[in-house]
Amino acid sequence: MIEVKNIEKAYSGKVVVNIPELTIAAGEAVGLVGNNGAGKTTLFRMILDLIRPSKGEVYSKGVNVAQTEEWKEYTGSHLDEGFLIDYLTAEEYFKFIGDLHGLSDGDLTERLLPFMDLFNDEILKQRKYIRDFSKGNQKKIGVAAAALSNPELLILDEPFANLDPSSQIRLKNLLRHLREQKRMTMLISSHDLSHVIEVCERIMILEKGQLVQDMQTNENTLRELETYFTV
Repeated sequence: MIEVKNIEKAYSGKVVVNIPELTIAAGEAVGLVGNNGAGKTTLFRMILDLIRPSKGEVYSKGVNVAQTEEWKEYTGSHLDEGFLIDYLTAEEYFKFIGDLHGLSDGDLTERLLPFMDLFNDEILKQRKYIRDFSKGNQKKIGVAAAALSNPELLILDEPFANLDPSSQIRLKNLLRHLREQKRMTMLISSHDLSHVIEVCERIMILEKGQLVQDMQTNENTLRELETYFTV
């Protein structure tokens, strides 16, 4: 579904991402892990055509993302609070996203049902703007909006960040549900190794802009990752 070919991104002559080849198959859930500055967000921004690579191409369903916007119809993403319209309420924002995808009010209500456990009565009917929510609740709103259209491809950057333990577990279960029931292709970056392993069947380690390991998730994956990041 996603194919990266000889992609490189450089700022002021310094290469921050350099990936010769990467393929993500339809229906695959892939976790991207790495320390701060590894290039995870930069890679996501190139996949979403928010920034252009210095060289190389990104393809979605065989089409260069820089040459068409058709891929946006089946792609949902949330990278940070900059993706939100923070002067709207949560309800207004979900309505806006729903309108973009032709969802009726009934559709919208139905699509939000799986998120109610994650929302934990802290998001809807609060009578406040998104900018006035905590960072954790802004994250919940962003993740829900990204998945609202039941996209074929869901891209999330650090979805567990700023969430309390209960919300992290709820989000983990929600992502597993979306993967299993909706057959979404997922690309998720996270510093939380245990949660991303439970959601994703494939884990990639990014270090200094390069993919240094690509492994299938198994009972030894967490131990291997912990060893890698502590040696």
